[in-house]
Amino acid sequence: MLELVKAGGWPMIPLLLLSLAAFSIIVERLWSLRRATILPPGLGDEVRNWAARGGLDPKHIDSLRETSPLGQVLAAALDVRDRTPDQRRERVEDVGRHQVFRMERFLNALGTIAAIGPLLGLFGTVVGMIQMFLGILDHGLGDVNQLAGGIGKALVCTATGMIVAIPALIAHRWLKHRIATYIIDFEHEVMLLDDVLDDRRDLAAKLGAHG
Repeated sequence: MLELVKAGGWPMIPLLLLSLAAFSIIVERLWSLRRATILPPGLGDEVRNWAARGGLDPKHIDSLRETSPLGQVLAAALDVRDRTPDQRRERVEDVGRHQVFRMERFLNALGTIAAIGPLLGLFGTVVGMIQMFLGILDHGLGDVNQLAGGIGKALVCTATGMIVAIPALIAHRWLKHRIATYIIDFEHEVMLLDDVLDDRRDLAAKLGAHG
């Protein structure tokens, strides 16, 4: 790391800090956005079985809410199961937006790192070139090999900026796609639960009419 700072000058310091920040964000988001954490296997089936049996007491719903983001969304649907479809949809969408906001935590920062990495690298290169040409102005051209070495050192910043930005950009796009996939899965699970709730409501209405 010290060798990189010596090669590229002081602009390398923020670039290296950005690389550490990007790596930390990527690792944290990969861990937090594991599928088993967001959509626990079998949870949707379990909730639909609860709904079909009528086992929807507040304790069940509260425990569901604590399980995962999917549990939060399904619990929201169950909280308003006796309201109109539009009211249920609005409540689920509100809770869903909160869950998406939490899943996208730090992604704006990761996208910013991907955007400013090359710019910061280019800035370091420009600073290095300016310093080199000012030196030529003061002391003359000198050794051509030394001039080539100076240009190479200045370009280290540009290369480092790209090395920081490319993985950050790939991770940012991939994580956004993963969250979008989870949103679709949320919608699918809510639709299946709505079907069960509607079937139970229709059955209760028929029994009430016959009674």
